[in-house]
Amino acid sequence: MKKYVGQSIKRKEDYRLVTGTGQFVADIKLAGMLEAVFVRSPQAHAIIRHIDSLKAKELPGVHAVLIGDDIKGIINPITQFESHSAVPPNVAKEINPKIQFNAESVLAVDKVMYVGQPVAVVVADNRYIAEDAADLIKVEYEQIKPIVDPYEAMKEGSPLVQEQVERNIQMEFHLSIGDAKQVEQQSDHVLKARVKTPRLSSNPIETRGVVADYDNRTDQIHVWSATQLPFEVRATIAHCLGWTEQNIRVTAPDVGGGFGPKGGVHPEEILVPYISKLLNRPVKWVEDRLEHLTSARQSRDQVHDVIVAYNNDGTILSLRDEFVVDSGAVNFFGFTCAYNTAYHLRGAYKIPNYDIKSRIVLTNKTPNVPFRGAGRPEAVFTMDRVIDMIARKLKLDPVEVMKRNMILAHEMPYDQGILVKDGARLIYDSGDYPAALNQALEMVEYESFRERQKELKKSGKNIGIGISTYVEGTGAGPFEGALLSVDSTGKVIAHLGASPQGQGHETVFAQIGADALGLTPDDIVIKVGDTAVLPFGAGTYASRSAVNAGSAMHEASLKLRSKVAEIAGVMLGTSPEEIVIEAGKIFSKDDPNHFLTLQDIYKRSRPAARPPLPLEIEPGLQITHYFVPPTVTFASSVHVAEVEVDKETGFVVLQNYSVVHDCGTVINPMIVDGQVQGGIAQGIGSALYEEVVYDENGQLLTGTYMDYLLPTSMEIPTVKKGHQQHLSTRNPLGIKGVGEGGAISPPAAIANAIVDALSDLDIVINQLPVSPSRLRGLIKEAEKKQSAILK
Repeated sequence: MKKYVGQSIKRKEDYRLVTGTGQFVADIKLAGMLEAVFVRSPQAHAIIRHIDSLKAKELPGVHAVLIGDDIKGIINPITQFESHSAVPPNVAKEINPKIQFNAESVLAVDKVMYVGQPVAVVVADNRYIAEDAADLIKVEYEQIKPIVDPYEAMKEGSPLVQEQVERNIQMEFHLSIGDAKQVEQQSDHVLKARVKTPRLSSNPIETRGVVADYDNRTDQIHVWSATQLPFEVRATIAHCLGWTEQNIRVTAPDVGGGFGPKGGVHPEEILVPYISKLLNRPVKWVEDRLEHLTSARQSRDQVHDVIVAYNNDGTILSLRDEFVVDSGAVNFFGFTCAYNTAYHLRGAYKIPNYDIKSRIVLTNKTPNVPFRGAGRPEAVFTMDRVIDMIARKLKLDPVEVMKRNMILAHEMPYDQGILVKDGARLIYDSGDYPAALNQALEMVEYESFRERQKELKKSGKNIGIGISTYVEGTGAGPFEGALLSVDSTGKVIAHLGASPQGQGHETVFAQIGADALGLTPDDIVIKVGDTAVLPFGAGTYASRSAVNAGSAMHEASLKLRSKVAEIAGVMLGTSPEEIVIEAGKIFSKDDPNHFLTLQDIYKRSRPAARPPLPLEIEPGLQITHYFVPPTVTFASSVHVAEVEVDKETGFVVLQNYSVVHDCGTVINPMIVDGQVQGGIAQGIGSALYEEVVYDENGQLLTGTYMDYLLPTSMEIPTVKKGHQQHLSTRNPLGIKGVGEGGAISPPAAIANAIVDALSDLDIVINQLPVSPSRLRGLIKEAEKKQSAILK
């Protein structure tokens, strides 16, 4: 039987996407549709004294103007998403979290907490009129001292971002095993360092957008949103507006990138449906790029203070880390990013004594949410900089220190001694990290590079090589579902709860179904992103869809196959066990020339078919299966960056980039390679270019692409890719996730490579991005120190 899993078949969805016939939110046009524009706060922290919207309301073509007072007591604020924020009881017992309630009104009421917060919304015949009317709204603010530094925010007496959150610490926890402080007393060396990762913006090709169409007759509303989580949007609309959830249908049409921030429900996704019902008209809102940079949720922004004990041979004995997450004005995702950082920090290494304290702090900045990697890039940058700093202190090759501390293949499954965010024990399911490292070193001809590096140094060229590894918990639950049916043409229709933003779901899930059902991927139609069919769904985030939705698709397909075999057995006069399904033909293994098709099975399965099915067989060909994973699967990777640094300018040229990746069973190698390449491009941006910057007044200084730099194709090398396939034991296909992996390691690998290129100087790079000006400053400082020593 032909197997489609493992083949690089062409993506089924690409024809419509590359020919411009996809349908995104901005493409949706409905009769009588109005357009909405939001008035946003120019202040980071201020009391709203007065809003004058009279002139805006009087402008011809304007249908409604709403401010916070209009929705007070009518629309509930957006609070933490329980589906992501709940702390399992055993995790709570282990980390003793202290949590303070926080929330955001969908339109600011009484005061604003960040620049870009929605203050008013205008709805008009078209966007032009709505923009003109928005300009007529006058808001009188009384400034309050903004808090933009999380350490200042935590001081007694600092202004509060949210009045009920004492010292602006929304959440804190402590995770500890062993006795790190005791070990520090007995070790040969103790390293102390502060490591910072900047605040980032996600910048998908498609900005956010919402269309809502209320039906007065049925009291139902259809919402289209450029979201990663249609089911979460539906639940949040129901919560905020007090509407019956089953009367709300949310569709995610084609979505042009998400990366995490489209997984957080935004105020616009609540207000646009509310206004549609209020006016009994369809309403559209599409975010512009300035709004995206200002108001769409941001991410990262962590500061780590680490203390590491190690011996002369490079063995790490303990690691203590106190880190702060600057969450902006609201934290909707509880301990998601912070705990991800805490439980991923040790990565591929054995560090028996481990002590983590984390504080999530509110400041007057745009709220943070998970972004591709969600706490892992911060953890990996911290850990791999530690490895590199230890190696340079001991004058060892970093590879030696890595191997000395790495978990070995024969130690799998490896118990890290703490809990995963879902409450399960943190046990790595499979992998061979030393083999992956060796494979990566062979790919880059590591020894040859070192020889070439020495030769080029003589001619004044500074090239360097840097390595990073990570282990990532992927395929997070809680579940995902698949509903399969057969239609009259014999096509299998599969509805899935996880909707894509470019990942290729229509292709890979068809590959999985084709193998299980004995069909081709073209025989299977994948439908995603609609809450109208499946009662339950989670969404696409956290490298989880292939694991969860893929497993649901596999199991549902096997169930459907059994039902088909049962009916075919009746029709062919044999037992279901004797039935073979191959290339769309259904036959007894003793008589392959006499076959049925799915159309034949469909006709016989209908209620009141003639002759009818035996009573013990239910009519119909419809199967639903929900896959609930026992816990996450652990993907892993080794990244190697090769750079050349111009000492005079601080410019870094990324010469080569290589990766060896283990995502378990590779469903479609072409799609996996694309995911890895895209993730690395985003990681390169984090390493060298991207940073959201606020001034001391909470004003955004990087509100355009002149200020917020993104890498282009000119800055992204073709990545050399190698694969390992150590199958997960936690799902039927052995899949691990791959969506976020590429973005996790580039900052650490590139920073290590830059330090390596400048190894004749005492340079420490513990802050991103490594921009030319920042690096040039470090070079000048190091040269000054070096000159002083030589004198």
